[in-house]
Amino acid sequence: MNPLAAHYRRFRVAERLLLSAHSHQAWPDVALEGQVEAFEDAALEVDAKWDRAFAKADEVRTAFRGWLGDPSAELALGANTHELVIRLLSALDLRRRPRLVTTDGEFHTLRRQLGRLAEEGIEVVRVAASPVDSLAARLAVEVDDRTCAVFVSKVLFETSRIVDGLGDLAERCAARGAELVVDAYHALGAVPFSMDGLGEAWIVGGGYKYLQFGEGNCFLRVPPHAADLRPVVTGWFAEFGAIADAQRPDAVAYAAGADRFAGATYDPTSHYRAARVAAFFAEQGLTAERLREISLRQTTRLAERFDALNLPPTVISRSSSSPREAFGGFLALRSPRAGEFCADLAERGVRTDSRGEYLRFGPAPYLADAQLDAAMAALGEVCRR
Repeated sequence: MNPLAAHYRRFRVAERLLLSAHSHQAWPDVALEGQVEAFEDAALEVDAKWDRAFAKADEVRTAFRGWLGDPSAELALGANTHELVIRLLSALDLRRRPRLVTTDGEFHTLRRQLGRLAEEGIEVVRVAASPVDSLAARLAVEVDDRTCAVFVSKVLFETSRIVDGLGDLAERCAARGAELVVDAYHALGAVPFSMDGLGEAWIVGGGYKYLQFGEGNCFLRVPPHAADLRPVVTGWFAEFGAIADAQRPDAVAYAAGADRFAGATYDPTSHYRAARVAAFFAEQGLTAERLREISLRQTTRLAERFDALNLPPTVISRSSSSPREAFGGFLALRSPRAGEFCADLAERGVRTDSRGEYLRFGPAPYLADAQLDAAMAALGEVCRR
């Protein structure tokens, strides 16, 4: 058993083949302490619990700043990235610049919402995510004076490919007056994130996947130049400390900085849980660099075991033209029967998931090598059947 697995007994990670960690990692046992603390604070303080809850929210912001490598980042928190992106979009001038640029490899949150905006007359340009090596440059070519924003992931959710060159894309956006929005969800906790060249970019992400925070823990980094934007979709928490807008007594008031992108009443239990898990990661030395080291070793092992199966590429294959360092925290295998194979693996006790034609194997730092080998052996049996 992986020694770290002893801290995840409630999720029984040593007894199960959980290879969907890129979607939902197990929570360490201490996460329950956070949830109980949230209940106890509510029972003790009743409606006065919010001072304690807001302190936990600040701990979560501090944790996210650490993963971003941006200790002074202005962060708005939300239950999911969708609500944060909606607030961001509502703050932009889409009447004057009715053009959005993105890729065809973005997660469903953005795919669906931008698709709906396109139905209402917003021009949405989707750039092919492949080949990834030239993606940032091809996005930059599409940025013109009518472009309001560019949306792109740091790690693509289907293929696990890392998107490089975002600093150059940021320069192009700044030169044309467009906003750059980077989805860091599949990077944080799997690929060390750098803000180099991205100081004026918006960053969205969350802790549901690799950081083991669970649901309800997402953030929006608000760049310095956007401190005065006034989102149309706005919650009443965004007027806390709204003295910043006292000079506009007849207008809806907003707080300063990222707080102007705040929502409304929420369940703070998620922040208690996340704060306790963040402390656990620090106690265990699970830094960005250490997690990347573990992830690369595990995904490389999975890739090697897959290659050894020698399965027909018409049935299932993986991209072997790039080194493992070019990929994020999961192994993506391409197959026209990805969904079927995923279901068959589940029947054999192997948890994976599929996205379109991609079957995704996501290891986690608490898994043992023997578990990775057993999961890939099960894939061989399923495919040969």
